[in-house]
Amino acid sequence: MLPAGSDLEAKGALLQTHLRQLGRTLVAYSGGVDSAYLAWAAHKTLGNNMLAMIADSPSLARTQLADAIAFANEQAIPLEVIATSELDRPEYVRNDARRCFFCKDELFTLMEELRRTRGFDVISYGVNRDDQGDFRPGQRAASDHRVAAPLLDAGLTKEEIRSLARQAGLRIWDKPASACLSSRIEYGRPVTRESLDMVEKGEDALRALGFRQFRVRHHGEIVRIEIAREELERALDLTLATEFTTIFKGLGFKFVTLDLEGFRSGSMNALLPAQDLLRRTLLG
Repeated sequence: MLPAGSDLEAKGALLQTHLRQLGRTLVAYSGGVDSAYLAWAAHKTLGNNMLAMIADSPSLARTQLADAIAFANEQAIPLEVIATSELDRPEYVRNDARRCFFCKDELFTLMEELRRTRGFDVISYGVNRDDQGDFRPGQRAASDHRVAAPLLDAGLTKEEIRSLARQAGLRIWDKPASACLSSRIEYGRPVTRESLDMVEKGEDALRALGFRQFRVRHHGEIVRIEIAREELERALDLTLATEFTTIFKGLGFKFVTLDLEGFRSGSMNALLPAQDLLRRTLLG
């Protein structure tokens, strides 16, 4: 449930206050709703005293990268594309429950070097209040690097950020959530360029078929397709089933499955033992 208009305005004003207090700011930008709104708000508040940075990573889909760059250009947000090398880190490639930590550690380490050499005061990223309820090792990396969280500090939820973005007339206000491509690969299966490419091409194909909210989950020889429940009835059509089979076997999967529970964010985390989640969250 969204707060009353005055409460939402108050949170928006609080965000501006936090941003002004940060000083010259680098924004970790991915093109998702949260980071896009943060970059827009930082630019409106700080002007040229901010710079958005997006990682040209193998785990970022090309369509997502292109859309993120396009949005920044539309809004005249200063943006720099930087190359990250998480696939060169064995601890990332092995793809255990801490994979996201090593990805964000790679990003923030690079951004910290740039912050010092460019004379910026702080790095910020788009974590929000709702993100506190899931298993997110990347937040540990942000904490280790002392990355600021202005949206969280303002008490903003995902839906509130969408509402503020809509009020601002930003086209990304209802953009579907989209984690990195590596999050589609089952834990314990090494992250490779080949597996990332299979996932990306599969999701591009689903998008071309007109689906809006989905995930392609890579389980080795098996692909598990998650599609939002409101779109699931269409996906159950036998003609589309044949289309799915052709597409995904063509990408190298031997078995093609459609998950009848539908799309849900972070479903791979449900496969991790609870004690693993707890231990890795506490120990880092």
